Amino acid sequence: MKSLGLADRLQVPELHHHPRQAMLQLEAAITALGRPLLVGSSLGGYYATHLAQRHGLKAVLINPAVNPHQLFDGFLGVQQNLYTGEQWQLTEDHIRALAELEVPAPQDPQQFQVWLQTGDETLDYRRAEKFYRACALRIQAGGDHSFQGFAERMPALLTFAGFAPDLLQKIDLSAL
Repeated sequence: MKSLGLADRLQVPELHHHPRQAMLQLEAAITALGRPLLVGSSLGGYYATHLAQRHGLKAVLINPAVNPHQLFDGFLGVQQNLYTGEQWQLTEDHIRALAELEVPAPQDPQQFQVWLQTGDETLDYRRAEKFYRACALRIQAGGDHSFQGFAERMPALLTFAGFAPDLLQKIDLSAL
């Protein structure tokens, strides 16, 4: 993105582990950016769904979590952020905060693209397929929760974001 001069238009915030704090961070980013395309994976897809519906924004959701507050039984207690190593405590308040973000299933196929891989070992893709059935679904056999082959789909993401076709031709996918 930097080589295309788009680094200032891309934000990948390091979110707080508590959903209420994470939402404050994301709301601030939306305010700063105007009308961004939201891209979220897993729990980030859940957050992006909430924010896209709240603000009328477009979103690309990658193996998104559906109703994640229903998935945390047996996981209360100490957790570790796999990227930062930070340890934190998952509490009932976290789960309540996630439930507060629940929204109805989106109905606008122009607003959401949902990318799913059937080999997701963390989330059952069929839950997302059902929840987002009115959206533009892209279901790929195989893959995993990290979404294999994401870089090759960057042109589709940028097209959905409204970038000019000539910009897409300049993308070196091998550098991603």
